[in-house]
Amino acid sequence: MKQWLLLLTLMMLTFTSVIGCSSDSNAKEEAVTAPPAQEDTTPIKIQYWHSHDEDQTAGLDYMIKEFNKKYPYITVEPVFQGDYDELQQKLMAAVAAKQVPAVTNVEVAKVPNFSESGMLADLSPYIARDKVDLGDFSSGMLKAYNYQDKQFGLPLIVSTSVFVYNKTMFDKEGVTPPQTWDEIESFAQKLTQKEGNKTTRFAFSVPGWSSWYYDPWILNGGGSVLTSDNMSAIDQPDSMKFMKKFKEWKDKGYMHIGYGKGASDTMRQMFFDGKIGMVEHTSALIKWYMEKANFEIGVSFLPGDQKRISQIGGAGIAMMDMASEKEKEAAWKFVKFMTESENNIKWAEFTGYLPTRKSAITSEEGKQYFTKYPQYKAVFDNFDNVMPRDQHPAYDEVSDFYKEALGKVVLENADVEASFKEAAKQMNDVLAEYASK
Repeated sequence: MKQWLLLLTLMMLTFTSVIGCSSDSNAKEEAVTAPPAQEDTTPIKIQYWHSHDEDQTAGLDYMIKEFNKKYPYITVEPVFQGDYDELQQKLMAAVAAKQVPAVTNVEVAKVPNFSESGMLADLSPYIARDKVDLGDFSSGMLKAYNYQDKQFGLPLIVSTSVFVYNKTMFDKEGVTPPQTWDEIESFAQKLTQKEGNKTTRFAFSVPGWSSWYYDPWILNGGGSVLTSDNMSAIDQPDSMKFMKKFKEWKDKGYMHIGYGKGASDTMRQMFFDGKIGMVEHTSALIKWYMEKANFEIGVSFLPGDQKRISQIGGAGIAMMDMASEKEKEAAWKFVKFMTESENNIKWAEFTGYLPTRKSAITSEEGKQYFTKYPQYKAVFDNFDNVMPRDQHPAYDEVSDFYKEALGKVVLENADVEASFKEAAKQMNDVLAEYASK
């Protein structure tokens, strides 16, 4: 409500100024620009609640130190609050206690929930006032933190799913990563190894433990998770196309699908042991794979069919709406600083997450970055094809149903259509409840 009052006041001031200066075109142009914030250098301390792990601490410390050089009167206290789930629980508790941090990470799938509940401040007035060039961000990354035409956060620790592959193996076998679904059959035939009916080397693996890894396959096949009226589309032919292909490739012994407890660790070890040629995983682990593998690592964007996209993971940086106006002004300065183009490459190098600004990528620092880490080029050749997931408050809940359907197909060899139709029914029951609220 405070933000709406601010916007309304600015609109009224702008309207009055335009009427009073209608004879002066230059004055009219100035009138439609929001006035700059009054600089208040009174010392202030704000908290930044985050989920940056130990590997990212050095980068965070560096950024805060640089921020303090620019704004010596603002003290930013970083407070680690665990993983995304733990952070979200603590944020909700903080709102209930009316003792919130000024600025926080927000996991991308939680943006609709937190925005609808009024927890997050709309950044739009600040963005307009300070003329932040939103066109410089990857369009999909930016859209992930926009809900109902309001910008509730900016991308900060962004990842996407990619194929990480054993380039040494691929070069030896004379194969390259498939760029389309149609290329997977011939690729897999060349790379798969068997002893009798048992596969000793899978061509590739796709994680089954999170729908984030196969949602892009649903969309690339021409399907969708939800319909335009927010009901389940998971049982539609184009939406099930990916799972039918998965089952076909799995039955032929080409494809490994990790599902259940310990599946992530198992997949990684099989890859390092040469038992899988290519694994779909988060881009946040590209450098980790490069450090751990005793062979050369390559990276490829997900293969396309009707479309060719991948989806955003990680978290953005946002302001809490319950913070005071003075805290919000300090928080906004920190949000803006953390996401500015000149800091983007340095932050990416420290954390292993993706740069988010086009100008950063084309800068001299960006060119050096890609010379040092050529594996990331596969992502940035498809920079605007990294898209957000369905922005619905029930997304986390309903995605579990088709994750379970996939598990039945993988573990029990269940029928794809029957499993996904049952998942669609379960999804629609939940979605109907949300629609009735």
